[in-house]
Amino acid sequence: MPPALQELILFFEKLSEVERRGALMDMADEVRQYAPQPGERYDIEDVRKDTECSDTVGIHVRHLEGDRVAFAISLGCQVQTLTRALSTLLCRGLSGATRTEILALSQDFIPRIVGAELVQLRSRTIYYVLGRLKVAVAALE
Repeated sequence: MPPALQELILFFEKLSEVERRGALMDMADEVRQYAPQPGERYDIEDVRKDTECSDTVGIHVRHLEGDRVAFAISLGCQVQTLTRALSTLLCRGLSGATRTEILALSQDFIPRIVGAELVQLRSRTIYYVLGRLKVAVAALE
């Protein structure tokens, strides 16, 4: 588990359900910080709309030194709040991690962040961004 992601998990696990939802809303508002910046080069840019999501999601991956990666994400205006929050969490928690760490990451950490109730309500889309990030990382050469 990448250390930055582990820190986020521990933070969310300590919160009550009400506090957790508030923190997720705050995270959703921060997603713009992880948008691709003009002039930046990415090794993979996968922008598309899939049936799992309500709007376009763009995964932007840059290969760094030492097999580490950095992420940016672009989201259409109709993307749900929880997807925006998880996108922020994943960019924050996985940028700088190695390809091996990311590809070995199990999805079981997601309920630890969002809580079981939200996982049940949004189970179809909740794992979407993580899956897209892992596919992009696997495609890096």
